Amino acid sequence: MNISLFELPGPVLLTPEIFRDERGFFSETYNKRAMDQAGITIPFVQDNHSLSKRMGTVRGLHFQTSPRAQEKLVRVTRGAIFDVAVDIRDGSPTFGQHVAVTLSADNWRQFWVPRGFAHGFCTLEPDTEVIYKVSDYYDPDCDKGVVWDDTSLGIDWPVTPVQAVLSDKDRSLPRLQDLPAYFAYDGTDVQSPA
Repeated sequence: MNISLFELPGPVLLTPEIFRDERGFFSETYNKRAMDQAGITIPFVQDNHSLSKRMGTVRGLHFQTSPRAQEKLVRVTRGAIFDVAVDIRDGSPTFGQHVAVTLSADNWRQFWVPRGFAHGFCTLEPDTEVIYKVSDYYDPDCDKGVVWDDTSLGIDWPVTPVQAVLSDKDRSLPRLQDLPAYFAYDGTDVQSPA
């Protein structure tokens, strides 16, 4: 598994090996030993799978608070997404900064999103399917978010607010400046591969 780090500590880009032949392909998309060696030792408890029918569908920016804060390992099995993680840890030297990557069924990348980061994506193709593992169960009482197009985040989304396909819930999320301090920066970086 190829591992790439970002200037912003925390999120990680992982690319599993893929073996192709005339029949198709084979890939080991998750291996606990490889993840442990990469420094990602979080146990996963749930897999989520979403289908977005229309290009320009935006989901996020979502996160869960304690006691059900989640870490995510995101991948695309059909189509492509513009995927984003935003540091929302109060007091962090990178608070409000983000990492953005393109994940697709073709590039086979996976995106590790640690707790203390809001996560969201925009589909780049119709009928895009996203699968992600999470480290804790869904809890509607802990389900929170930041509005995707908050200009203070400086995210260069591939769609305009007029073009974006959104849920009513995502459209009404608060801006970062109005968000309570759900996560505190403890002076150390979030878990990243060594």
